[in-house]
Amino acid sequence: MKLFKNIKAFIKDTIALFKQKQYKEIRHKFKRLFVGMKFMDGLLFKILIYTLLISLGYIYLYPILYMLTNSFMTMADIIDVSVKWIPSSLNWENYQLVWEAINYPSALLNAFILSIFPALSATVSSAIIGYGFARFNFPLKKLLFVLMIMTFIIPPQITMLPTFRMYSQYNLLGSLKAFIYPAILGQGLNGAIFILIFYQFFRMIPKSLEESAQLDGASHLQVFLKIAIPLAVPSIIIVFLFSFVWYYNETYLSGLFLRGSDLLTLPLRVDQYINNYTSIYPEGSRARELMQAVKLAGNVLTILPLLIIYFFTQRYFVESIDRTGITGE
Repeated sequence: MKLFKNIKAFIKDTIALFKQKQYKEIRHKFKRLFVGMKFMDGLLFKILIYTLLISLGYIYLYPILYMLTNSFMTMADIIDVSVKWIPSSLNWENYQLVWEAINYPSALLNAFILSIFPALSATVSSAIIGYGFARFNFPLKKLLFVLMIMTFIIPPQITMLPTFRMYSQYNLLGSLKAFIYPAILGQGLNGAIFILIFYQFFRMIPKSLEESAQLDGASHLQVFLKIAIPLAVPSIIIVFLFSFVWYYNETYLSGLFLRGSDLLTLPLRVDQYINNYTSIYPEGSRARELMQAVKLAGNVLTILPLLIIYFFTQRYFVESIDRTGITGE
């Protein structure tokens, strides 16, 4: 609104100056409006920024809008080539079919169990390991730090076979232990990133606070629990949320380590239902195309809990990212 007022005032002043033949003043106003004093406050820069934001917003929103609108389409809408975006009617049967086929309430509860407990374990272990790297000097510290980073660099496909055989020997396959035990040891999903977040945050805490507590007789454990942890609340929030989302959306490791178990992620459960249905039909058949709307409905039901969680926690999420500095600042 302020931008339009400035343009309107510029046009009005330009007309007045043009009548007075003050062309130099017109050029000055033109430069000040479009270029600004430091370019960043000019109209051209704002147009560039808004264009970039709208383009990025379109890139991110297009798949969501496509998924949402097509999930309500009927079989007739899918067959009709004239129907692209807006369905002829809201077909809730697609959602009902997925809801009943995967037993959505039970599947959602299992997905939360599969996500919350490993996320809590990863948060606790990452805080302890990150504090240890940030505050203590011990033999082979740099080597262990490099090995920890390499656990994130190395693709999981490379370590898939030995990890699977190890889990099989320790009877971890098909249970929640396959996710909780690695998380407790700091080797959960993307555990190296969480350790680095805590490591960077604990390094920013002044050592004088801990030294003062130690002079008063506090042990290292008391310093960690009563000084470091309360200050690390932003890091704890961001690590838990990231870990929860990654475990919630995990399909590759869930399908590998939890095969035959009821504890499956929602994306994997929806994919299994769609694959079981379409496997009885040949490739390229019309039946496979008709199941696309049902699959999109399942995807909407999958991401809906995450959207609700983000709606209630977005303030803490944004504040935590800003205070932990994980954007690279």
